[in-house]
Parts: sequence; C-alpha cells; structure tokens
Amino acid sequence: MTPRIVSVDCPTCGRKAPFDASNRWRPFCSERCKTVDLGAWAAERYRIAGDSRSDRADDWGESGDAPTDDSRPRD
Repeated sequence: MTPRIVSVDCPTCGRKAPFDASNRWRPFCSERCKTVDLGAWAAERYRIAGDSRSDRADDWGESGDAPTDDSRPRD
C-alpha cells in the first residue's frame, strides 16, 4: 500500500505543497514563501482584532528597565 501524501495550500502564495518529510519548508511551498511569512510577522502585519492590551508590557524603555508601578508601596 502506497502512503497517501497530503497536500496543503501554502499560507503565503496558495500553491499546493506536500505536507510530509519530503518538503523541508512545510507548510510552505518554498524557502521564499517561508521567509516572506517570517518578514510579515517581524513587521507586525499579523494582528488579532480586539481591544488594545491593558498590561504595561509596552512601557519598557530602551534601557531595558522595567516600568515603574506607582501603586506599589515603597520600602
């Protein structure tokens, strides 16, 4: 019995790509498509719709210092 090869649509270009060990770029069809997708992540083009985050993770400064929390009691 011959194993069935599953093909999936490449997330970047839409071409059919085999989803097995013979395709080292799976689920992408090529290294180029994989790199294009990585670039989109790096450029923050993929976003989840919704309200902005309420945590203060974006308040970290260039120096790497944690944001100060004025609500904590000081020692």
